[in-house]
Amino acid sequence: MSRPRLLVLSLGGTITMTASAAGGITPTLGAADLVAAVPGLEAVAEIEARSPLKVGSVSLTPENIAEVAQDIRTAFDAGFDGAVVIQGTDTIEETAFILDLLVRDERPVVVTGAMRGAQQPGADGPANLLSAALVAANDAARGLGTLVVLNDEIHAARFARKAHTALASAFISDTGGPLGLVAEGQARILARVAPSPMPALAAAPGGLPAVALIKIAMGDDGRLLRAVPDLGFAGLVIEGAGAGHVPGAIAGAVGEVAARLPVLLASRTLAGPAFERTYGYPGSEIDLIGRGVIPAGLLNGLKARLLLAFALRAGWEPETIRAAIAAYG
Repeated sequence: MSRPRLLVLSLGGTITMTASAAGGITPTLGAADLVAAVPGLEAVAEIEARSPLKVGSVSLTPENIAEVAQDIRTAFDAGFDGAVVIQGTDTIEETAFILDLLVRDERPVVVTGAMRGAQQPGADGPANLLSAALVAANDAARGLGTLVVLNDEIHAARFARKAHTALASAFISDTGGPLGLVAEGQARILARVAPSPMPALAAAPGGLPAVALIKIAMGDDGRLLRAVPDLGFAGLVIEGAGAGHVPGAIAGAVGEVAARLPVLLASRTLAGPAFERTYGYPGSEIDLIGRGVIPAGLLNGLKARLLLAFALRAGWEPETIRAAIAAYG
């Protein structure tokens, strides 16, 4: 049997970093270097390795990832069976979600990285890359959307989140839990997520509309909320307390902003849905929805911000945005 064909794209990150003369570690290795350092990887798939970028992942932009999505779509059109994207872990959850929005294909797209640099003791990059390739080359991973694979765990992009600054087990799946694991050289899918039936999104040429993200804290007086429309933002995502709540004193300010631009309401707890019909006091979800706010469902603030930015770029109306959020559960 012929081996699957995988496209491996490296964008930089800790997995590519080696010691710098100026101190600390910096991105130096490319995709070909990383692939060559993994024993047994050549038996998993026929790999084409490219390095579009070499940056720390916090410097990546949604536009960068939209270009990666286009590269993957082009590779799939050319007959590749899967794709692996390598980058820093700081923004993996955002990259994976963008790819989940933009690459609407049955074939697996897997995002991976490392918590330790290539020269550090216990470097986890090679194992993570091998696991990612095993998942991307496995037919069982088809139809699951974009996946995140680190520490031998397989996560759906819609749920994955970095939850620790240091541990190799930094990634978790809020609400849904991991979909599976890699063990004994085999990807084992133990649960599946339903494919999102949302409309196709494509990144139009040019930059994305700016969308602000504000976390609500006790005693918040709303001055940041009020400033958002006049700072040039096209949309706003609020991470409300609990099930999606703000202090009653600033509920009016939220409504004023929602009258000028789209506002999504997520929960700062990061797990569980933003509520829609339980609490009715000033500043609660019922009150805010009545003022024009759109609940973000199971999406956390980071992912709701990305969906809203791409939706605004596509010219979606509020009802289409609501339907897209519902498609993610």
